[in-house]
Amino acid sequence: MHQQKSFQSHEAEGMLYLVPTPIGNLEDMTFRAIRILKEVDYIAAEDTRQTKKLCNHFEISTPIVSYHEHNKETKGPKIIEDLEQGKQVALVTDAGMPAISDPGYDLAVLAIEKQQKVVPLPGANAALTALIASGLPTDHFLFYGFLTRQKKHKKEELEQLAYLPYTLIFYEAPHRLKETLKVMEEVLGNREIVISRELTKRYEEFIRGTISEVSEWAHNDEIRGEFCIILEGSKEEKPSTDLWWEEKSIYDHVEYYIQEKGFSTKDAIKQVAVDRGMAKRDVYSEYHIN
Repeated sequence: MHQQKSFQSHEAEGMLYLVPTPIGNLEDMTFRAIRILKEVDYIAAEDTRQTKKLCNHFEISTPIVSYHEHNKETKGPKIIEDLEQGKQVALVTDAGMPAISDPGYDLAVLAIEKQQKVVPLPGANAALTALIASGLPTDHFLFYGFLTRQKKHKKEELEQLAYLPYTLIFYEAPHRLKETLKVMEEVLGNREIVISRELTKRYEEFIRGTISEVSEWAHNDEIRGEFCIILEGSKEEKPSTDLWWEEKSIYDHVEYYIQEKGFSTKDAIKQVAVDRGMAKRDVYSEYHIN
């Protein structure tokens, strides 16, 4: 166990600040974020070019170093060494909240493991910004982030989420949006969905409708910008995995649906085939032979 009291020590201690940056509109930068970026020893940025533009706009002259997915194995330990020596470091991502679908997560974990102070600042975040304007329930929701790129694995991920009753939030790149919408409809059915792009910018846009409607829009319109997808939660209960029929013969299994559920023989055989993962002709044969 380790208890962090972020601001109660008067000693010179290292501090890793997680500083959100605007997702589009520079006016969303907070006063505190600007002050912290000016006061720290240096800024660790996912894209130094992007961060330099931000710093120039707010007249921030703090040194900037790169920290991203491809150098985190070497840069991470070096930043931790600096924290241990009492330096103050601000971590920023390209836009939005660092450590959310971002290599900054690894640095935060590393700092916590070394019992260095990790201090978050509130600020811009695309997922919550899109959610509150979606019109879908906000009382319970699940942020999933990016789905796997490969279609097979993407389908498997969605199958795991299929019966969750919560609003689901995803990020998606423009060149993968059409396929993702198609797989969502295949796995989840034609639910209500809202996709947003260019949040907080001049061309901010929300497209609301069913998955099939939005998918049609995606095939007929120009797909540009990073997308945030807000998806309606399931209204169906997950089917029971209890194999109640396991002790029954195929004949008794079919008879159960006929006698107890009022199925026709044809429909009962079809349902038994589904339950058992068998071909209908095999169930038919077994039932009538018996």
